[in-house]
Amino acid sequence: MKIIKPALLLLTALFSTASIYAQTVEEIIAKHIDAIGGKEKLSSITSIRMENTVQIMGSEGPSTTTILNGKGFRNESEFNGQKLVQVYTDKGGWAINPFAGGNEPQAMPDEQYKSGEDQIYAEPLLDYAARGSKAELIGKEKLGNADTYKIKLTNKDNASTTYYLDGTTFYTVQVETSANVMGQDMVIKTVCSDYKKNDFGFAMPNTLEINIGDQFSMTSKLQKVEMNQPVDAAIFEMKK
Repeated sequence: MKIIKPALLLLTALFSTASIYAQTVEEIIAKHIDAIGGKEKLSSITSIRMENTVQIMGSEGPSTTTILNGKGFRNESEFNGQKLVQVYTDKGGWAINPFAGGNEPQAMPDEQYKSGEDQIYAEPLLDYAARGSKAELIGKEKLGNADTYKIKLTNKDNASTTYYLDGTTFYTVQVETSANVMGQDMVIKTVCSDYKKNDFGFAMPNTLEINIGDQFSMTSKLQKVEMNQPVDAAIFEMKK
């Protein structure tokens, strides 16, 4: 009779468990990709332009987000006559924030850029490994009526974002990331709801509830979306 040493048995068991665990993460992400449109459809996205209405601290204003997939992200919001701009590219980021005492574009600190750089992708969980990112299944959690999978995505710059995927629909119901906001380290929590598939076939949340460090919050409602329209890359250059 062949005898397997206890240490070898333990090592084999641990290796098998790790393999199953990694496979489970990939399986969950694959179901998520299928749920929001499928890999072929999502891979064909070149750009997204969204018009939103944002409510914050009793005020309401327009907001526009433009994504040139894999190249740039630009968000412009207006509140009480003040215009905020936030831009990420595959090389760096910058912002204009009059509420922080400036009306001129300022380069983002490295840590802030790293925590938000994945916004340049239409779907950050699509082909994440090819970009040098790693995904881990870190547990399950009940959020409202949804039993969710918690997936931690760590990008090539070692910045992590946690995605909560509904175990039934496999839609993203919450996203958490850490960022430095006006000199303070905060957790930014985004709750995603009211999913609808647009004419392109991409299922997107029409309502986002964003909580920044439990200090202030905002609600964004999608009014219009345009897919694969031409985008002038100059809008991502640092200028007023």
